[in-house]
Amino acid sequence: MNMLVVGFWGSFFGTVALMLVGSLVAFAQSRERVALTAALSSLVSGLFVVAYLGWLPIANPAVEARLLAHVAILSAAVLGLMLLMEMGLLRQHAIAWRARQRMLAVAGIAVGVSWLLDPWHALALGSIVALGIGGAGLLIAIRSASRGDRLAWEAVFGVTFMLVTLSGLSWIALDRGGVPWQVHLVSALGGMAYLAAMATMVWRRYSYLIELREVLAHGPSYDPITRMRSNAETGNMVGLAFFRQQQDPARPVGVIAISIGNLYALENLHGRAAVNHALFVCASRLRRCVPADVEMGRLSEDGFMLVARNATDLQRLVQLSRLVAERLSRPVGLSTSSASTDRGAGQAQWVAQVGVGLIATTAKSRPSAVVAMARDMSRTAWTFASRVAWHDQASGQIAELPVSEAA
Repeated sequence: MNMLVVGFWGSFFGTVALMLVGSLVAFAQSRERVALTAALSSLVSGLFVVAYLGWLPIANPAVEARLLAHVAILSAAVLGLMLLMEMGLLRQHAIAWRARQRMLAVAGIAVGVSWLLDPWHALALGSIVALGIGGAGLLIAIRSASRGDRLAWEAVFGVTFMLVTLSGLSWIALDRGGVPWQVHLVSALGGMAYLAAMATMVWRRYSYLIELREVLAHGPSYDPITRMRSNAETGNMVGLAFFRQQQDPARPVGVIAISIGNLYALENLHGRAAVNHALFVCASRLRRCVPADVEMGRLSEDGFMLVARNATDLQRLVQLSRLVAERLSRPVGLSTSSASTDRGAGQAQWVAQVGVGLIATTAKSRPSAVVAMARDMSRTAWTFASRVAWHDQASGQIAELPVSEAA
Protein backbone atom coordinates (compact mmCIF):
# COMPACT_ATOMS: atom_id res chain seq x y z
CA MET A 1 0.00 0.00 0.00
CA ASN A 2 1.64 3.26 -1.15
CA MET A 3 1.81 6.48 0.87
CA LEU A 4 -0.98 8.12 -1.14
CA VAL A 5 -3.42 5.38 -0.17
CA VAL A 6 -2.25 5.54 3.45
CA GLY A 7 -2.99 9.28 3.40
CA PHE A 8 -6.54 8.68 2.18
CA TRP A 9 -7.32 6.23 4.92
CA GLY A 10 -5.47 8.33 7.47
CA SER A 11 -7.98 11.10 6.78
CA PHE A 12 -10.80 8.63 7.32
CA PHE A 13 -9.44 7.51 10.68
CA GLY A 14 -8.93 11.15 11.62
CA THR A 15 -12.67 11.61 11.08
CA VAL A 16 -13.30 8.56 13.27
CA ALA A 17 -11.14 10.10 16.00
CA LEU A 18 -13.01 13.42 15.80
CA MET A 19 -16.32 11.63 16.16
CA LEU A 20 -15.01 9.75 19.20
CA VAL A 21 -13.92 13.04 20.78
CA GLY A 22 -17.39 14.45 20.13
CA SER A 23 -18.94 11.44 21.82
CA LEU A 24 -16.75 12.01 24.87
CA VAL A 25 -17.93 15.62 25.04
CA ALA A 26 -21.55 14.47 24.87
CA PHE A 27 -20.86 11.91 27.59
CA ALA A 28 -19.35 14.63 29.80
CA GLN A 29 -22.58 16.60 29.34
CA SER A 30 -24.59 13.62 30.66
CA ARG A 31 -25.87 12.59 27.24
CA GLU A 32 -24.98 8.91 27.53
CA ARG A 33 -27.28 7.66 24.78
CA VAL A 34 -26.07 10.23 22.27
CA ALA A 35 -22.45 9.51 23.20
CA LEU A 36 -22.99 5.77 22.85
CA THR A 37 -24.54 6.19 19.41
CA ALA A 38 -21.71 8.37 18.12
CA ALA A 39 -19.03 6.14 19.61
CA LEU A 40 -20.53 2.92 18.25
CA SER A 41 -20.99 4.39 14.77
CA SER A 42 -17.37 5.49 14.59
CA LEU A 43 -15.88 2.38 16.21
CA VAL A 44 -17.85 -0.13 14.15
CA SER A 45 -17.07 1.77 10.95
CA GLY A 46 -13.39 1.97 11.86
CA LEU A 47 -13.20 -1.73 12.71
CA PHE A 48 -14.90 -2.63 9.44
CA VAL A 49 -12.40 -0.61 7.42
CA VAL A 50 -9.41 -1.99 9.33
CA ALA A 51 -10.58 -5.55 8.68
CA TYR A 52 -11.35 -5.06 4.99
CA LEU A 53 -8.06 -3.29 4.34
CA GLY A 54 -6.24 -6.38 5.63
CA TRP A 55 -4.70 -4.69 8.66
CA LEU A 56 -5.68 -7.44 11.10
CA PRO A 57 -2.76 -9.59 12.32
CA ILE A 58 -3.95 -12.73 10.49
CA ALA A 59 -1.42 -14.57 8.32
CA ASN A 60 -3.76 -17.16 6.79
CA PRO A 61 -5.78 -15.59 3.91
CA ALA A 62 -8.55 -18.17 4.19
CA VAL A 63 -9.06 -17.50 7.90
CA GLU A 64 -9.01 -13.76 7.20
CA ALA A 65 -11.62 -14.08 4.44
CA ARG A 66 -13.99 -16.05 6.67
CA LEU A 67 -13.53 -13.53 9.50
CA LEU A 68 -14.25 -10.65 7.11
CA ALA A 69 -17.53 -12.30 6.16
CA HIS A 70 -18.58 -12.30 9.82
CA VAL A 71 -17.39 -8.70 10.31
CA ALA A 72 -19.37 -7.52 7.30
CA ILE A 73 -22.61 -9.20 8.39
CA LEU A 74 -22.43 -8.16 12.05
CA SER A 75 -21.28 -4.60 11.31
CA ALA A 76 -24.10 -4.09 8.82
CA ALA A 77 -26.64 -5.41 11.32
CA VAL A 78 -25.41 -3.09 14.10
CA LEU A 79 -25.18 -0.01 11.87
CA GLY A 80 -28.57 -0.78 10.33
CA LEU A 81 -30.26 -0.88 13.73
CA MET A 82 -28.50 2.31 14.79
CA LEU A 83 -29.65 4.03 11.60
CA LEU A 84 -33.27 3.09 12.31
CA MET A 85 -32.90 4.30 15.87
CA GLU A 86 -31.45 7.66 14.84
CA MET A 87 -34.30 8.14 12.38
CA GLY A 88 -36.74 7.66 15.23
CA LEU A 89 -38.32 4.51 13.80
CA LEU A 90 -37.67 2.39 16.90
CA ARG A 91 -39.41 4.55 19.50
CA GLN A 92 -42.20 2.04 20.05
CA HIS A 93 -41.08 -0.98 22.03
CA ALA A 94 -42.97 -3.51 19.90
CA ILE A 95 -41.53 -2.15 16.63
CA ALA A 96 -38.04 -2.02 18.10
CA TRP A 97 -38.31 -5.62 19.32
CA ARG A 98 -39.47 -6.89 15.91
CA ALA A 99 -36.72 -4.98 14.12
CA ARG A 100 -34.04 -6.43 16.38
CA GLN A 101 -35.38 -9.94 16.00
CA ARG A 102 -35.50 -9.70 12.23
CA MET A 103 -32.03 -8.20 12.00
CA LEU A 104 -30.62 -10.91 14.28
CA ALA A 105 -32.36 -13.57 12.18
CA VAL A 106 -30.89 -12.21 8.95
CA ALA A 107 -27.43 -11.99 10.49
CA GLY A 108 -27.65 -15.47 12.01
CA ILE A 109 -28.84 -17.10 8.78
CA ALA A 110 -26.15 -15.31 6.76
CA VAL A 111 -23.39 -16.39 9.17
CA GLY A 112 -24.68 -19.96 9.11
CA VAL A 113 -24.81 -20.09 5.32
CA SER A 114 -21.30 -18.63 5.08
CA TRP A 115 -19.92 -21.70 6.85
CA LEU A 116 -21.36 -23.88 4.08
CA LEU A 117 -19.20 -22.03 1.53
CA ASP A 118 -15.48 -21.77 0.99
CA PRO A 119 -13.83 -18.69 2.59
CA TRP A 120 -13.78 -16.52 -0.56
CA HIS A 121 -17.41 -17.19 -1.40
CA ALA A 122 -18.25 -16.57 2.26
CA LEU A 123 -16.52 -13.19 2.00
CA ALA A 124 -18.54 -12.39 -1.12
CA LEU A 125 -21.74 -13.46 0.66
CA GLY A 126 -20.91 -11.23 3.64
CA SER A 127 -20.38 -8.23 1.38
CA ILE A 128 -23.63 -8.95 -0.49
CA VAL A 129 -25.58 -9.20 2.79
CA ALA A 130 -24.05 -5.94 4.02
CA LEU A 131 -24.96 -4.24 0.74
CA GLY A 132 -28.47 -5.66 1.02
CA ILE A 133 -28.94 -4.32 4.55
CA GLY A 134 -27.57 -0.96 3.44
CA GLY A 135 -29.88 -0.91 0.42
CA ALA A 136 -32.88 -1.69 2.62
CA GLY A 137 -31.85 1.13 4.96
CA LEU A 138 -31.59 3.49 1.99
CA LEU A 139 -35.11 2.63 0.83
CA ILE A 140 -36.48 3.17 4.33
CA ALA A 141 -34.68 6.51 4.58
CA ILE A 142 -36.01 7.63 1.17
CA ARG A 143 -39.54 6.69 2.20
CA SER A 144 -39.24 8.62 5.47
CA ALA A 145 -37.77 11.62 3.67
CA SER A 146 -40.59 11.62 1.12
CA ARG A 147 -43.06 11.72 4.00
CA GLY A 148 -41.57 14.96 5.31
CA ASP A 149 -38.92 13.75 7.76
CA ARG A 150 -36.10 16.26 7.25
CA LEU A 151 -33.68 14.24 9.37
CA ALA A 152 -34.08 11.32 6.95
CA TRP A 153 -32.31 13.27 4.20
CA GLU A 154 -29.07 13.05 6.20
CA ALA A 155 -29.68 9.30 6.40
CA VAL A 156 -30.18 9.10 2.61
CA PHE A 157 -26.95 10.99 2.07
CA GLY A 158 -25.00 8.91 4.58
CA VAL A 159 -26.25 5.48 3.50
CA THR A 160 -25.58 6.28 -0.15
CA PHE A 161 -21.94 6.99 0.57
CA MET A 162 -21.77 4.01 2.90
CA LEU A 163 -22.79 1.77 0.00
CA VAL A 164 -20.08 3.35 -2.17
CA THR A 165 -17.49 2.69 0.54
CA LEU A 166 -18.71 -0.86 1.10
CA SER A 167 -18.48 -1.64 -2.61
CA GLY A 168 -14.95 -0.31 -2.80
CA LEU A 169 -13.81 -2.15 0.32
CA SER A 170 -15.31 -5.39 -0.98
CA TRP A 171 -13.29 -5.01 -4.15
CA ILE A 172 -10.17 -4.29 -2.09
CA ALA A 173 -10.73 -7.36 0.12
CA LEU A 174 -11.28 -9.68 -2.84
CA ASP A 175 -8.35 -8.37 -4.91
CA ARG A 176 -5.65 -6.97 -2.65
CA GLY A 177 -3.01 -6.27 -5.26
CA GLY A 178 -5.07 -5.39 -8.33
CA VAL A 179 -7.11 -2.45 -7.03
CA PRO A 180 -6.19 1.01 -8.41
CA TRP A 181 -5.56 3.85 -5.99
CA GLN A 182 -8.68 5.65 -7.22
CA VAL A 183 -10.81 2.96 -5.55
CA HIS A 184 -9.11 3.70 -2.24
CA LEU A 185 -9.69 7.42 -2.74
CA VAL A 186 -13.42 7.03 -3.48
CA SER A 187 -13.87 4.55 -0.65
CA ALA A 188 -12.12 6.76 1.90
CA LEU A 189 -14.07 9.85 0.84
CA GLY A 190 -17.30 7.88 0.96
CA GLY A 191 -16.49 6.70 4.48
CA MET A 192 -15.81 10.25 5.64
CA ALA A 193 -19.04 11.47 4.06
CA TYR A 194 -20.97 8.69 5.81
CA LEU A 195 -19.47 9.59 9.19
CA ALA A 196 -20.19 13.28 8.57
CA ALA A 197 -23.84 12.47 7.85
CA MET A 198 -24.12 10.33 10.99
CA ALA A 199 -22.44 13.06 13.04
CA THR A 200 -24.99 15.54 11.69
CA MET A 201 -27.86 13.29 12.74
CA VAL A 202 -26.36 12.78 16.19
CA TRP A 203 -25.77 16.51 16.58
CA ARG A 204 -29.38 17.28 15.72
CA ARG A 205 -30.50 14.92 18.44
CA TYR A 206 -27.89 16.29 20.84
CA SER A 207 -28.90 19.94 20.30
CA TYR A 208 -32.55 18.95 20.66
CA LEU A 209 -31.82 17.33 24.03
CA ILE A 210 -29.91 20.42 25.18
CA GLU A 211 -32.86 22.65 24.33
CA LEU A 212 -35.28 20.18 25.89
CA ARG A 213 -33.29 20.29 29.14
CA GLU A 214 -33.60 24.09 29.22
CA VAL A 215 -37.33 23.93 28.51
CA LEU A 216 -37.86 21.41 31.30
CA ALA A 217 -35.80 23.51 33.70
CA HIS A 218 -37.50 26.84 33.00
CA GLY A 219 -40.86 25.89 31.55
CA PRO A 220 -42.88 28.85 30.21
CA SER A 221 -40.05 31.16 31.29
CA TYR A 222 -37.77 29.76 28.58
CA ASP A 223 -37.01 32.11 25.69
CA PRO A 224 -36.80 30.11 22.44
CA ILE A 225 -35.05 32.89 20.50
CA THR A 226 -31.99 33.15 22.74
CA ARG A 227 -32.40 29.76 24.49
CA MET A 228 -32.05 31.56 27.81
CA ARG A 229 -34.22 32.50 30.76
CA SER A 230 -36.95 34.96 29.88
CA ASN A 231 -37.05 38.46 31.34
CA ALA A 232 -39.36 37.39 34.20
CA GLU A 233 -37.22 34.38 35.05
CA THR A 234 -34.11 36.58 35.03
CA GLY A 235 -35.67 38.67 37.81
CA ASN A 236 -36.16 35.52 39.87
CA MET A 237 -32.54 34.52 39.16
CA VAL A 238 -31.25 37.87 40.48
CA GLY A 239 -33.54 37.74 43.51
CA LEU A 240 -32.33 34.27 44.44
CA ALA A 241 -28.69 35.37 44.11
CA PHE A 242 -29.25 38.27 46.53
CA PHE A 243 -31.18 36.04 48.92
CA ARG A 244 -28.20 33.70 49.10
CA GLN A 245 -25.90 36.66 49.58
CA GLN A 246 -27.76 37.57 52.77
CA GLN A 247 -26.90 34.11 54.11
CA ASP A 248 -23.22 34.60 53.22
CA PRO A 249 -22.47 38.37 53.21
CA ALA A 250 -18.77 37.76 52.54
CA ARG A 251 -19.55 36.68 48.98
CA PRO A 252 -20.65 39.67 46.89
CA VAL A 253 -22.97 39.35 43.92
CA GLY A 254 -21.71 40.48 40.53
CA VAL A 255 -24.28 41.81 38.06
CA ILE A 256 -23.43 42.53 34.42
CA ALA A 257 -26.10 44.14 32.26
CA ILE A 258 -25.76 44.15 28.46
CA SER A 259 -27.84 46.47 26.29
CA ILE A 260 -27.96 46.58 22.51
CA GLY A 261 -28.84 50.04 21.26
CA ASN A 262 -29.59 49.56 17.58
CA LEU A 263 -32.16 46.75 17.58
CA TYR A 264 -35.03 49.20 17.05
CA ALA A 265 -33.32 50.68 13.99
CA LEU A 266 -32.57 47.17 12.73
CA GLU A 267 -36.24 46.21 12.96
CA ASN A 268 -37.32 49.35 11.10
CA LEU A 269 -34.83 48.66 8.32
CA HIS A 270 -35.06 44.88 7.91
CA GLY A 271 -38.00 43.58 9.94
CA ARG A 272 -38.49 41.36 12.96
CA ALA A 273 -36.74 38.35 11.42
CA ALA A 274 -33.44 40.25 11.39
CA VAL A 275 -33.91 41.25 15.05
CA ASN A 276 -34.58 37.65 16.05
CA HIS A 277 -31.48 36.55 14.18
CA ALA A 278 -29.42 39.28 15.89
CA LEU A 279 -30.62 38.23 19.34
CA PHE A 280 -29.91 34.58 18.52
CA VAL A 281 -26.34 35.36 17.41
CA CYS A 282 -25.63 37.58 20.42
CA ALA A 283 -26.93 34.92 22.81
CA SER A 284 -24.81 32.26 21.10
CA ARG A 285 -21.70 34.41 21.43
CA LEU A 286 -22.48 35.02 25.10
CA ARG A 287 -22.76 31.30 25.81
CA ARG A 288 -19.36 30.69 24.22
CA CYS A 289 -17.51 33.28 26.32
CA VAL A 290 -19.33 33.25 29.68
CA PRO A 291 -17.92 30.88 32.36
CA ALA A 292 -20.06 28.05 33.65
CA ASP A 293 -20.45 29.61 37.11
CA VAL A 294 -22.06 32.77 35.70
CA GLU A 295 -25.81 32.58 35.06
CA MET A 296 -27.43 34.21 32.03
CA GLY A 297 -30.86 35.51 31.11
CA ARG A 298 -32.79 38.02 29.00
CA LEU A 299 -33.09 41.63 30.16
CA SER A 300 -36.11 43.36 28.61
CA GLU A 301 -36.30 43.27 24.81
CA ASP A 302 -32.85 44.59 24.00
CA GLY A 303 -30.42 43.08 26.44
CA PHE A 304 -29.05 40.32 28.61
CA MET A 305 -28.17 39.88 32.27
CA LEU A 306 -25.23 37.97 33.76
CA VAL A 307 -25.13 37.13 37.47
CA ALA A 308 -22.09 35.85 39.36
CA ARG A 309 -23.03 34.66 42.85
CA ASN A 310 -19.43 34.89 44.04
CA ALA A 311 -17.82 38.10 42.82
CA THR A 312 -14.88 38.23 45.22
CA ASP A 313 -12.53 38.28 42.22
CA LEU A 314 -13.64 41.59 40.75
CA GLN A 315 -10.86 41.65 38.18
CA ARG A 316 -12.25 38.46 36.67
CA LEU A 317 -15.63 40.13 36.14
CA VAL A 318 -13.91 43.17 34.65
CA GLN A 319 -12.15 40.97 32.11
CA LEU A 320 -15.42 39.17 31.39
CA SER A 321 -17.17 42.50 30.75
CA ARG A 322 -14.49 43.53 28.30
CA LEU A 323 -14.65 40.14 26.58
CA VAL A 324 -18.44 40.34 26.25
CA ALA A 325 -18.25 43.85 24.76
CA GLU A 326 -15.61 42.72 22.27
CA ARG A 327 -17.35 39.52 21.22
CA LEU A 328 -20.81 41.03 20.78
CA SER A 329 -19.42 43.97 18.79
CA ARG A 330 -18.11 41.75 16.00
CA PRO A 331 -19.87 42.10 12.62
CA VAL A 332 -22.45 39.52 11.63
CA GLY A 333 -24.46 38.77 8.49
CA LEU A 334 -28.16 38.66 9.36
CA SER A 335 -31.03 37.04 7.49
CA THR A 336 -33.71 39.56 6.63
CA SER A 337 -36.27 36.89 5.72
CA SER A 338 -38.14 34.64 8.12
CA ALA A 339 -37.47 31.77 5.67
CA SER A 340 -33.72 31.77 6.27
CA THR A 341 -33.24 28.55 4.34
CA ASP A 342 -34.49 30.07 1.09
CA ARG A 343 -31.83 30.83 -1.48
CA GLY A 344 -33.39 34.22 -2.07
CA ALA A 345 -33.34 35.21 1.59
CA GLY A 346 -31.79 38.63 2.08
CA GLN A 347 -28.60 39.31 4.00
CA ALA A 348 -27.62 42.41 5.97
CA GLN A 349 -24.26 43.21 7.54
CA TRP A 350 -24.81 44.43 11.09
CA VAL A 351 -22.71 45.43 14.09
CA ALA A 352 -24.33 45.53 17.51
CA GLN A 353 -24.15 48.79 19.47
CA VAL A 354 -23.22 47.13 22.73
CA GLY A 355 -23.13 48.67 26.19
CA VAL A 356 -22.01 46.77 29.29
CA GLY A 357 -22.62 47.77 32.90
CA LEU A 358 -20.88 46.03 35.83
CA ILE A 359 -21.77 46.16 39.53
CA ALA A 360 -20.33 44.05 42.32
CA THR A 361 -22.02 44.74 45.64
CA THR A 362 -22.22 43.32 49.15
CA ALA A 363 -24.76 45.91 50.28
CA LYS A 364 -28.24 44.72 51.16
CA SER A 365 -29.78 46.53 48.24
CA ARG A 366 -33.01 45.71 46.53
CA PRO A 367 -32.33 43.41 43.56
CA SER A 368 -34.60 45.50 41.33
CA ALA A 369 -32.60 48.64 42.15
CA VAL A 370 -29.30 46.92 41.35
CA VAL A 371 -30.65 45.59 38.06
CA ALA A 372 -32.02 49.02 37.10
CA MET A 373 -28.70 50.66 37.95
CA ALA A 374 -26.72 48.09 35.94
CA ARG A 375 -29.04 48.55 32.99
CA ASP A 376 -28.70 52.34 33.11
CA MET A 377 -24.94 51.96 33.27
CA SER A 378 -24.96 49.70 30.22
CA ARG A 379 -26.94 52.30 28.27
CA THR A 380 -24.55 55.01 29.40
CA ALA A 381 -21.70 52.82 28.12
CA TRP A 382 -23.02 53.24 24.56
CA THR A 383 -21.21 56.59 24.55
CA PHE A 384 -17.94 55.18 25.91
CA ALA A 385 -15.09 54.15 23.65
CA SER A 386 -14.64 50.90 25.59
CA ARG A 387 -18.42 50.27 25.72
CA VAL A 388 -18.03 49.16 29.38
CA ALA A 389 -19.09 51.07 32.51
CA TRP A 390 -18.55 49.89 36.05
CA HIS A 391 -19.19 50.98 39.59
CA ASP A 392 -15.81 52.02 41.01
CA GLN A 393 -15.97 50.93 44.63
CA ALA A 394 -12.95 53.05 45.59
CA SER A 395 -14.50 56.36 44.48
CA GLY A 396 -18.12 55.29 44.73
CA GLN A 397 -18.76 56.59 41.21
CA ILE A 398 -19.63 55.15 37.83
CA ALA A 399 -16.59 55.12 35.57
CA GLU A 400 -15.51 53.88 32.18
CA LEU A 401 -13.12 50.97 31.78
CA PRO A 402 -10.43 52.47 29.54
CA VAL A 403 -9.86 50.97 26.11
CA SER A 404 -6.14 50.75 26.75
CA GLU A 405 -6.77 48.19 29.51
CA ALA A 406 -9.02 46.02 27.38
CA ALA A 407 -7.68 42.51 26.85
